[in-house]
Amino acid sequence: MNRTDFLLARRTLLRAALLTGAAAMTACTSTPDQLRTGRTTPTPASGPAGSPRARVLLAYFSRPGENYYYGDRRDLRTGNTEILARKMHDLIDCDLYRIEPVDPYPHDYDATVARNVREQNADARPAIKGRLPDLTGYSTVVLASPIWNVRAPMIMTTFTDQFDFRGKTIHPATTHAMSGLGTTERDYAAACRGATIGAGLAVQGEKVNDAELPIRAWLQRNGLLQR
Repeated sequence: MNRTDFLLARRTLLRAALLTGAAAMTACTSTPDQLRTGRTTPTPASGPAGSPRARVLLAYFSRPGENYYYGDRRDLRTGNTEILARKMHDLIDCDLYRIEPVDPYPHDYDATVARNVREQNADARPAIKGRLPDLTGYSTVVLASPIWNVRAPMIMTTFTDQFDFRGKTIHPATTHAMSGLGTTERDYAAACRGATIGAGLAVQGEKVNDAELPIRAWLQRNGLLQR
């Protein structure tokens, strides 16, 4: 072998060694999934267990404490509307957002009634505690609340004032003593301009603990039952 042939052979051997070392480094820094797919950069997850983001948001306001109960009063550790929201959440794939006031409503029933009357008369917008949800990606929003003096508490208007609901479907859901949906359908139609107001659900507060069947039937009728 002459000197030129020797140098060419040595160069080829060195190049092969460098390539082999690079391949070994790649193998050490890649995960098994990346090796199978050929991807070496992570991809973001789409949600829990790889599921897509829920398309239904259930936003609710609920008040524990002293509540009306068949003409009398009963102390509730969990408000009726929260019970309703949890039952819905058990049946459908949705995200929950609890609407909480910066200034909590009194534990006393009559004091809450008096405050609500003042807020309705003043067309007040009680402040909401914490960050508001991002409605991007939700096609349906269920707005759940009690009915106070024939309408949803004014904090629900505080909530609806914050968003553009165009292209979304809004379903009112209420717990009540005797007023059903109250004026929620009309109120949300005015506040959520551009939205479709879907059929609402009204559950008597005293019966909410045993309301699984009517809740399920309502979800089924409105195409929300996914499980």
